[in-house]
Amino acid sequence: MKAMEIFSSLLFIVFSFIIFYLYYLVWLKPEGIRRKMRQQGINGPIPSSFFSGNIEDMKKFMQEKKKSPRGTVSHDYSICPHLDHWRKNYGQVYVYTMGNAPIMHVSSPEMVKEISQCLSIDFGKTTFLKETLKPLFGDGIIKANGEIWSHQRKIIAPEFFLNKIKGMVDLMVDSTGPLLRLWENRIEEGEVEMELYEDLRNYSADVISRACFGSSYLRGKEMFSKLRLLQNSLSKPNLFAEITGFRLLVPSKSGREVVKLEREVHSLILELVKDGQASGEEKNLLQAILNGAKGSSFTSQDKADAFIVDNCKSIYFAGHETTATAASWCLLLLALYPEWQHLVRSEITQLCGGLSPDAQSLQKMKILTMVIQETIRLYPPGPIISRESLQDMKLGKLDIPKGLGIYIPLPTLHRDPSIWGPDALIFNPKRFANGVTSACTFPQAYAPFGAGARTCLGQHFAMLELKIVLSLILSKFCFSVSQNYCHSPYFKLLLEPEFGMHLTVKKGGFHKGWR
Repeated sequence: MKAMEIFSSLLFIVFSFIIFYLYYLVWLKPEGIRRKMRQQGINGPIPSSFFSGNIEDMKKFMQEKKKSPRGTVSHDYSICPHLDHWRKNYGQVYVYTMGNAPIMHVSSPEMVKEISQCLSIDFGKTTFLKETLKPLFGDGIIKANGEIWSHQRKIIAPEFFLNKIKGMVDLMVDSTGPLLRLWENRIEEGEVEMELYEDLRNYSADVISRACFGSSYLRGKEMFSKLRLLQNSLSKPNLFAEITGFRLLVPSKSGREVVKLEREVHSLILELVKDGQASGEEKNLLQAILNGAKGSSFTSQDKADAFIVDNCKSIYFAGHETTATAASWCLLLLALYPEWQHLVRSEITQLCGGLSPDAQSLQKMKILTMVIQETIRLYPPGPIISRESLQDMKLGKLDIPKGLGIYIPLPTLHRDPSIWGPDALIFNPKRFANGVTSACTFPQAYAPFGAGARTCLGQHFAMLELKIVLSLILSKFCFSVSQNYCHSPYFKLLLEPEFGMHLTVKKGGFHKGWR
């Protein structure tokens, strides 16, 4: 009997500790951060739910957005209507809560400038959604923080230096060939409506695979497909995982599918590694990651494998998804504004003369560069810059407590009339004629490739790839907007066209009859 009483007392103590720990995680810890910000004049919406913070409010705003009519092409879109609503009530800087994670919304150009100038490794990526997205990114360079991220950057960054990127022009041109032939085969006479987004994703996947891993897209096709399935499966946050830091393996169909896909991708990448070693392929990013794994003090082979797999997944995702998205929006805008399509095509004709572009001609493509810059201003592929203070720190006049997430919504910042002028919602590539510094009042407010120390390593790679694929496409095809195109920019890790990119395409980039 006494033993039962002791057991019951211990059980009560353990249960009480768990309840208090959850109470601390769910309320006391985030409320402490919110209170410190309120004391500095940074307010925001009160959490509507003890467990989920403002997430239920966010869902309501998204449901209302879905009810609104779609289809009309307007650059005045909203991917996060809750952020726009709270911005009207609380200003350019405010705090809201996702689960147990306090997030400071920042759309003030002055504060963005402070953030872009902060190079501390204690100012890293947000840990919210880290557990949810772990099957997709693991602890690779996209999500890693601190010394782990710094180590990975030292390994990967040199592979994307400009001198190496320039040597990839012929490779990127070769990868465009199958895409051009595919579209030519679809068009016999006249014009054809096509959905271009998936084709551009396949092209970009081929480029990143050949350039960084020494293999063709066909060889990695299965892995790309599974990564896409993982992305779709993980688009909804797992509140239990984000609050407790542990992924709960719920025996559901979607949960089992995620586990299955994660294992399959892991195995496929390690097979690719073995194939590369067997064939003696060198001087690519995979080899750099392998050397980094060998030079690190991993306690087991499993940890070394995880290092390789996580960074391969991160680079595959970042290297082809973002470029394909940007290329899709660019073709849409050129279809909407045929005068700019004509100007770009004329520039390509003048510089290339019907030949494939080379490094020299690409560097001289000023009009195409302006069009790309304006496209990713209006439709930044990665629309949210996320950061988190990993230690107490100072940004400008604000004391930032440890654990505060910071989100910068680029569509808001990139279309602010106070920064870009009264034509902020108009497609006007001329604003970039003299570079970014002359395009807006705060150059730091233009951040399609991120800001600060975490600026995208592959931005030169992405710009070169965009110039090559667009110049070759526009040299052979003309574009207009299909009647079946439904304009709905959709945030699913990236800013994607929700219903695809349906454009009307006809042959004849340089043919007689084109104005």
